[in-house]
Amino acid sequence: MIKQNKNYSLFLVAIMAFIMPCLTPVSLTAQNMRKVDNNAFEKGEQLDYKFYYDSFLPGYVTVGDGTIEIRENNVEMFGRNTMHIAGTVKSRRFFSWFFRVDNRYETYIDEEAIVPWYFMRDIYEGGYERKEETIFDHNGNKAYFEDKKINTTDYIQDVISAFYFARTFDFSSVQPGDEFDVSLLFKDSIYTTKIIMEGRETIKTDIGEIKTMRFKPEILQDSGFKQPWPMTLWISDDENSVPVLFESRVIVGYAKMELTGHKGLKHPLAIKKRD
Repeated sequence: MIKQNKNYSLFLVAIMAFIMPCLTPVSLTAQNMRKVDNNAFEKGEQLDYKFYYDSFLPGYVTVGDGTIEIRENNVEMFGRNTMHIAGTVKSRRFFSWFFRVDNRYETYIDEEAIVPWYFMRDIYEGGYERKEETIFDHNGNKAYFEDKKINTTDYIQDVISAFYFARTFDFSSVQPGDEFDVSLLFKDSIYTTKIIMEGRETIKTDIGEIKTMRFKPEILQDSGFKQPWPMTLWISDDENSVPVLFESRVIVGYAKMELTGHKGLKHPLAIKKRD
């Protein structure tokens, strides 16, 4: 059922061997799935980000860096080809003295349906450690998280695949006020995230001025935010729909994630490079 060209994960084999008997014969064939028109990304893409605080006190402070890539390797699950997406977030050396962060995320998404078959997050944050895996059965509308079997909705996403699925939306004629919904599974709970388009603008970044579309994501359940719209997301106004800037209001100032580098994009980025 599962094939990989090389460097196959023995851990993933063990996980799938454990869960396979729980799936129905129909689920094992993974037939009759949708085909999403994906013109936004492909294997070989890599996006680099920095994480920083921007406030009156202490000012501009970069605290970490992150990378997310679509690897070139191929894993076949339930007779379906997948894209292996892997991301890391790590605190910078100075900040690690106070609060070390070393997080890793992986998801295997169906190349055609753009839904996850397997999701993993391995986090270390200030001494707190946790590793989680989720197996998705889309034909049976089930997910397996730790020792729980969860009933899910059609084509449920994980927290990483949700961003890639959203990138496949046709934003060419989107107008302020237009809304887009994405359902996702986080741990053992299902959330529906709504993003509302606010407008278009060109923003300055370390790699140049980028034409973007600005969105307000709806607050997730139990997010802890008290303000109605504490987050803003800017994505490139081009066929890539790359997340360029994410901003979240904190007690003093803003916490931000900004694109600092890229390679393997399917289309040219809507960027004006600095002289």
